[in-house]
Formats: sequence, structure tokens, C-alpha cells
Amino acid sequence: MSEPSPEGRIWDLMRGALATRALAIAADLRIADALAEGPRPVDELAREVGADPGTLQRLLRALASDGVFAEDEPGLFRNTEASEVLRQSGWDDFAHLFGGAWMQAIAELGTAGEPTFPRVFDADFWSWLADHPEERAAFDRAMEQGKERRIERLAGLDWRGDETVVDVGGGNGANLVALLRRRTGLTGIVFDLPETVRDEAAFGDRLTFVEGDFFESVPTGEVYVLSTILHDWDDERAAAILRTIRASAPSGARVILLESVIQPGNDPDGSKWLDLLMLALFGGRERDEAQWRKLLEGASFTIDSIQDGLIEARCRPTASSHTPRAM
Repeated sequence: MSEPSPEGRIWDLMRGALATRALAIAADLRIADALAEGPRPVDELAREVGADPGTLQRLLRALASDGVFAEDEPGLFRNTEASEVLRQSGWDDFAHLFGGAWMQAIAELGTAGEPTFPRVFDADFWSWLADHPEERAAFDRAMEQGKERRIERLAGLDWRGDETVVDVGGGNGANLVALLRRRTGLTGIVFDLPETVRDEAAFGDRLTFVEGDFFESVPTGEVYVLSTILHDWDDERAAAILRTIRASAPSGARVILLESVIQPGNDPDGSKWLDLLMLALFGGRERDEAQWRKLLEGASFTIDSIQDGLIEARCRPTASSHTPRAM
């Protein structure tokens, strides 16, 4: 496929909001599920999902032009490899969020450096989620997307084998449940706000849920995992979370961050676009290596390694943790 012309590249960016909204509508209507058994006429689809046939045909035709669904003949649609992704847990929820509440916040994004979500919805994002349980559940499901890749990286690290792992802001516990299945000697604590939707029956004896606010305190453990948590916050608030962990953690405790590391240069980098979403929703940010080092070292952590998607650090020993020499 040839490179788009300069004008074509600009056009693709300008129409992005239309594509996002169209994808959200298709996800909310569960069109990909409706096409799971094969091609179907749009009139039939429209009756099933309660949509206007002409509008649905135009929407699916536009998505098909970018490879999401395919129109084999006028008005006859089927799934493609891309639309099948919407049938996977989390991706339909991402489409719903991006094309719904998130889009409204993004539409107001400017250069003032302040989050726009609170201005649009008259509440910060987390309070809004607490007041909208269905959106909270969609958000938690969306955060599971990519779970297998994250768990592979976590499980592949060096473990002593009997540690207590605290998943800070662990949502519905899916990540820690999967990790404990692979590392059978570990025990775990999922720590999050009380309104988090979770299936504690899936936790088992080795995993518990503790309600709380990570700006106030966190449970004591030997390993702390934060999966895409700190990018939700500006540097001041992210440092406050790290200091809360440091106050509860023993010296030498490990902290594992599953976070993007922005790379230099102009190569395509989804984290640079995600950085703008973080700004609009929370006033948060994605960070490059220098910014991660400054944040962690400033909160009394020693960095072991920084890779895109995986940052490892340890609590720096405090003066009181050293055994005094005999005189």
C-alpha cells in the first residue's frame, strides 16, 4: 500500500472523530456479534438492533472503507478480522468510551494544560464513574484489554515465589487473578475504591480485596504492581501515590509499573496520542524515560530497569532501616 499524500494524511486525521463515533455506535449496537454467523442484509440487522436501515448502512459502509466490516454487495455486510476484535472483551468497551464520554471531553481540549472532563461533566472522571455504575463496569472491562500480554511480562520476572503482591488500583482483580494462577506460591491483595465491580468468587483463598484510597494508605506487601495507574495523574499527584506506597512498604520492596515509556523521534507511537487523552480526562500524562526517572527517584525509589511497558524499581532504604554499627 502506497504512502498517503500529504493532503490524504491530513484528511485521515481530520475525519478521525467521525470514525471514532461510528465505531462506538457499531460497538454499542453489537453489530459484530450480530454478524458472527456470516453476512446479513442491513435491513435485517437494523430490525434486530433497532436502528434506521439507511443510517446503519451508511455508517457500516464508511467503517468498511477502512476495513472494519465489509460490504460484499450493496446492503450486505459481514465481519472482517478488524471487526471481530470488537467481539473480544474490552475492545467494545474501549470503543464505547472513546466514542462517548471521552469524545465529549476531547472535543473541548485546548492548550490551557487543564483537564476538560470536569468542565464538561461537572465532576472529575472518577466521581463520574462512581455515579454511573454501567460506565464504571465498562471502564474496568476495557482496562482488562491486553491482560494476557501484561501477565506474560509479570509472570516472566524473577520471583522469590512466596511474596505478597498488592495490585494498587487493581480494578476488578483480573490481572492479579491471572498472575496467581501462573505463580502458585504468591498471595495477593487487590486494592481499589469500593465502587469497583468485581467477582470475588473468582479470587480464591490466596487473593483478597481491600477497599481504600491510594492517596491515603495502601496495604503492606512485598511487591506493588501499578498497571496504567500513574499515567492518570500529573506529577504532583503521581508522586503522592508513590509516597503513600513508600510509607507502607518495607525497605527493598519492589514496585512494578506497567506503563508506556514515550520514545524519542517521529515514528508512530500510540502513547503520544494517549498522552492527549490523559490530559483531557484527568490532567494526567504519559512520560518519557527521563520523566519516569525523576518521578521515581524523587519519591525515594531506586530504579532497576525501564522498558516501554515495564518499569521496575525498589524502595530505597531509609536511614532508620540501617543497623547501627557497634561503637
